[in-house]
Amino acid sequence: HVCSLYSKLIPLSCHGRYKRQETRPRYSIGLEQDETYIPPGESLKDLIEQSQSSGSGSGLPLLVQRTIAKQIQMVKQIGKGRYGEVWMGKWRGEKVAVKVFFTTEEASWFRETEIYQTVLMRHENILGFIAADIKGTGSWTQLYLITDYHENGSLYDYLKSTTLDTKAMLKLAYSSVSGLCHLHTEIFSTQGKPAIAHRDLKSKNILVKKNGTCCIADLGLAVKFISDTNEVDIPPNTRVGTKRYMPPEVLDESLNRNHFQSYIMADMYSFGLILWEIARRCVSGGIVEEYQLPYHDLVPSDPSYEDMREIVCIKRLRPSFPNRWSSDECLRQMGKLMMECWAHNPASRLTALRVKKTLAKMSESQDIKL
Repeated sequence: HVCSLYSKLIPLSCHGRYKRQETRPRYSIGLEQDETYIPPGESLKDLIEQSQSSGSGSGLPLLVQRTIAKQIQMVKQIGKGRYGEVWMGKWRGEKVAVKVFFTTEEASWFRETEIYQTVLMRHENILGFIAADIKGTGSWTQLYLITDYHENGSLYDYLKSTTLDTKAMLKLAYSSVSGLCHLHTEIFSTQGKPAIAHRDLKSKNILVKKNGTCCIADLGLAVKFISDTNEVDIPPNTRVGTKRYMPPEVLDESLNRNHFQSYIMADMYSFGLILWEIARRCVSGGIVEEYQLPYHDLVPSDPSYEDMREIVCIKRLRPSFPNRWSSDECLRQMGKLMMECWAHNPASRLTALRVKKTLAKMSESQDIKL
């Protein structure tokens, strides 16, 4: 599987490799590429912009990726997940985030790398992909994914420590849904982009940039829609989404796996919960709620499928709104928006584009420039 990803891209490197064959000990062929061809003074931004304008619009050439990966110094661990660890690293003095996958999570690494390398995938509200690499010593394999680094961390971390005004709230919500909208949208052109559904949307998988906008991360579970053949391309992955954010149709197993739109509408349910997390941290009339995860008051801290199914499918409960929201026009509208995202019936949920347009209108009426 991994080989097929690399075989698509390897030809770039063959020429240089065979030319040097005579002078090298045989065992290192293909592992030790010459690292001289990224000129000094090139920033990551420069390299990516060059590859965008000249290349396929699907990221840096593989050899450049492998060279960057080799030259990164790991600085400190900044996170840990089901799939592995996240480190802050440096490449020529620039900070980058390095996701190191457990060997058992090869499918997630492969999927995420493949999705990030999709043409026309780059967007300001989707985490910027830099490189992917496999380092192997025979018995031990390490799978790396290198992306932009955002020091504010995840939306979850950010909301725990930060209260918001109306502008900051709308900015977080609008930028998140803009990223989701780009993911969900198919782009028809010579080098089109397929529609992609995330399948593990939650505040821990959205990052907050320095300027107070968000970008969507963690695409290891994403599904693509191949419109030519009308097929849903599902990753060969044992990992499932996060139970707390699963929509009713996933919890009760009624989701139609062959219908791509089902996955899009499942994302929208999860997005409704994220809007709730954001809105609670917006101050109105001098009041704000402490940060909580959705359903914090209804299920245990590590809920089972059964716990979630009981609350979401059988009792059909949803997170409750603080009373103060009714007396603040903007929070009242946010409440309406989230309810229309987490509707029980997937067909009646709002699309990402609809949410994006509504949030843009709300900002306009508040005289807020997003």
